[in-house]
Amino acid sequence: MAANFWASTQRRYWQFSKEQLAAIRDKLDSEDKALGFAIVEGPFSDFAALELIKLGKRMSIRQQVIATAQVYLRRFYVKVPIRQTNPYIIMATALYLACKMEESPQHIRIIVSEARAVWSGSEHFPMKQPLADQQDLMLPDVAKVGEFEFYLISEMNSQLIVHHPYRSLQELQATLNMAPDETSLAWSVINDHYMTDLPLLYPPHIIAVTAIFLALTLKPTQAGLQAAASTAAALSNTPQLLKQPSSADARSPNIASNKVQNFVAWLAEGEVDIKAVVDCSQEIISLYAILEEYKETICKEQIAAYMKKRGLV
Repeated sequence: MAANFWASTQRRYWQFSKEQLAAIRDKLDSEDKALGFAIVEGPFSDFAALELIKLGKRMSIRQQVIATAQVYLRRFYVKVPIRQTNPYIIMATALYLACKMEESPQHIRIIVSEARAVWSGSEHFPMKQPLADQQDLMLPDVAKVGEFEFYLISEMNSQLIVHHPYRSLQELQATLNMAPDETSLAWSVINDHYMTDLPLLYPPHIIAVTAIFLALTLKPTQAGLQAAASTAAALSNTPQLLKQPSSADARSPNIASNKVQNFVAWLAEGEVDIKAVVDCSQEIISLYAILEEYKETICKEQIAAYMKKRGLV
């Protein structure tokens, strides 16, 4: 892996502004509206990310490999309309390619076999239809995954190296004197951010700093979410935050206020883009709110409908 993110292809070709990303997706959607099936990017992205996690955990694949596959999936669908593909084959192929790139290779036959076990049958065709009409979403032909591997590589212009926030987190945990449980929570936040567009919007170190911020202020309760959101808004006015305890400290006595204050002081003294950290924090907090209302069945129905219509199974 290239040591310098700033000189990497990820920084030069795969980092966008929100406006650029929205324009790209609007163009892709306009190219494929004739089919008439609505696939909403947000829920589909959540669904695809969760399905990749499901397959990866079934195969006991390392988290960084799964994360790389999730990034590949997002990059691919920046270039190709969702409704022109069988997303289950794309997901399996992305994981297969990520295993190679992260030096954790899996045999292609094992990938196909495990993917078929996860995604075959009526569970992913939730619409009421005769059993005879139900088909496997993963084609049994191993050559198909091999073919789609070259498709992914081509659409990503052979730019396959992915820089992740995990390394930045490991480097910062000692600097910020993080406890093991705080590091673990920050790691989980990094895992979760792959269900958002953040890997295409911000550098890995921004994601890592955001994860640390949320780990120091976030609680797995609604009060914790509100406290983190309040503190994130206050970050834009860092000097005032340095002078008084944050709302997160008041509501969460188990979190040492000194750590939060030291973290904010470290932010103020450094060259980290605080506005970017605030934006990332709000995106991740919004993700958790969205996941509470997420309905997997709706995504499956939409995908099954267009795949059947287009003969993609």
